[in-house]
Amino acid sequence: MKYTTKAAEKSTMKITMKFDADEWKDALNKAYVKTKGRYSVNGFRKGKAPRNVIEHAYGKGVFFEDALNVLFSENYGTVLDKEEKKFTAVGDPELSVDDLSDDGVTLVAVTPVRPEVKIGSYKGMKIKEFAYNVEDADVDKEIERLLDRNARKIEVSDRPCQNGDTVNIDFVGTIDGVKFDGGEAAGFDLTLGSGQFIPGFEDQVVGMNVGESRDVNVRFPENYQAEELKGKDAVFAVKLNSVKGKELPELTDAFIKDATGSETIEEYKAKTKERLQQQADKNSLDATENSILDAISATAEAEIPQAMIEREIDGLVQKFEYQLMYQGLKLQDYLDFIKTTKEEFRKNYEEQAKKNVLNQLVISQIIKDEKIEATDEEVEAKVAEQAASVDKSAEEYKKGMDPRQYDYIKSDIIITKLFDFLKANNEMYVEESK
Repeated sequence: MKYTTKAAEKSTMKITMKFDADEWKDALNKAYVKTKGRYSVNGFRKGKAPRNVIEHAYGKGVFFEDALNVLFSENYGTVLDKEEKKFTAVGDPELSVDDLSDDGVTLVAVTPVRPEVKIGSYKGMKIKEFAYNVEDADVDKEIERLLDRNARKIEVSDRPCQNGDTVNIDFVGTIDGVKFDGGEAAGFDLTLGSGQFIPGFEDQVVGMNVGESRDVNVRFPENYQAEELKGKDAVFAVKLNSVKGKELPELTDAFIKDATGSETIEEYKAKTKERLQQQADKNSLDATENSILDAISATAEAEIPQAMIEREIDGLVQKFEYQLMYQGLKLQDYLDFIKTTKEEFRKNYEEQAKKNVLNQLVISQIIKDEKIEATDEEVEAKVAEQAASVDKSAEEYKKGMDPRQYDYIKSDIIITKLFDFLKANNEMYVEESK
């Protein structure tokens, strides 16, 4: 085989592979051996007919497609390996046959490749840095949530329902007097103030008494999932069947010890504030790194092939699917509920996917340009740190390590050094936030 490569439009590489008569003949023989069992010919058991007999019965080109697949599968990967310093394939190629005869065949593969990225600037810029701080009010909210989680539900009949109550309701929704799909339920439990229903619904249920019926007037949001309901005015006939209120436990040292293991309220507050600040510090770091990438990527240009975008969308959809699984839901059930197709759902992720891919390209390019790498000493130090966190020696910890962990550690070190470099080479200004 002889081949040539030529850069084409929209971050693709045109790979032209030429095979001579002997190579084409060999591929046809391999295709015959592989597929002869598919063909029935009078006078022969299935799979036993000679090649020329099958070709006479089914046509000379009967094995062409499989022979072309043989040539592609045996040679395309070899070309990619040889040219790995020149380009990186990021998706499946579009295949075509440029020439085919007894003298040989020419295959053309137009392959999406990792694009070059042009970065306008990544030094000397003014970039926002974030610093989230935890206040006493944040700790108080955690305590409120703790009390709420340990509250008892009690039947309420001597007062109207209020936010925080769990009400059991029947409802029938109509638009212009006509019922619509998903707008009716009986014996439905709803926690008022949870925002589970469309805006305005729960607010109008507040104040109802057990046994009371009321019309609730709402308007579906313009961005509502169901296309046929967007922006529509609806009336829900609601009947309140029962109300359960919350009886909060008393906040005492004894309660705190029983619920959290901390000896006193003050000890729990201190531990909670430390935990919240650790999370706030991580959020600050993430927000700052995103701020840096947004600023740099705004100056960057790249012709991103659709294959890279689709692959990133795959990851985003899969992440959402995992989140649904934790809630006991399936993606298809969710799509049916919001009345959309998987193709339409994927389109919602396209802009985020483009942004993510561009950020990844920017990161890789700066790492390459600045020759940022992780030394063996840095990797060993990180391994020792991880070992110490689980009370093991480095040697003992290494025995249980998956070889891929070294790659993860190395990548983590490089990314940390990258953002340290970018912070040091740009004018960072802090925006403190709660």
